[in-house]
Amino acid sequence: MTIRVLIADDQMMVRQGFTVLLNAEPDIEVVGQAVDGRDAVAKVAELAPDVVLMDIRMPELSGIEATRHVVESGASVKVLVLTTFDLDDYVYEALRAGASGFLLKDASSDQLAEAVRVVAAGDALLAPGVTRRLITEFARLGAPKAPTRSSLDGLTERETEVLALIAQGLSNAEIAAQLVVAEQTVKTHVGRILVKLGLRDRTQAAVFAYESGLVRPTGY
Repeated sequence: MTIRVLIADDQMMVRQGFTVLLNAEPDIEVVGQAVDGRDAVAKVAELAPDVVLMDIRMPELSGIEATRHVVESGASVKVLVLTTFDLDDYVYEALRAGASGFLLKDASSDQLAEAVRVVAAGDALLAPGVTRRLITEFARLGAPKAPTRSSLDGLTERETEVLALIAQGLSNAEIAAQLVVAEQTVKTHVGRILVKLGLRDRTQAAVFAYESGLVRPTGY
């Protein structure tokens, strides 16, 4: 199945370069380009891509606001934000707005293609080390530091446990090993967690786990 991609960036060379790289992949097709955030929102509605590569800093409408508009529209598209700087404050705001992950603009062609595949599949894009840094930064920016468990009432005890492990950056295989269950069982739990909490993917689950107070970084 071909993954349909929209590239949103105000720099023509970036759009064209990513288009060439992604169109060289047998399972990926760039279906359109957007020159700013407002154009990106319109193109998502028009073209219904599976993944948007969204530059964070764009004129007219920022990548953060464009992401928020796209997510609130109910479109099934996944947003992968593009940034020049690793984990700056804009990245956190984009993840809060509903982005599924982020990618540095200097990523290799293989990293770019793999990131698109991972986000399209709804799997974890953030590596464990990055997830830990993400959670620590949420604490620094003033997110909840005490548990508010009412938002987790719909989850079973096991699902809550799995959600906490997702937030720590563990893969399904690692969660299965830690809980001594089959990996397919973990996948089932993850799917139920996402449905019950109305979340789009594992990245949003990690964000939710911290912001609900389920997970707290050491020292906060």
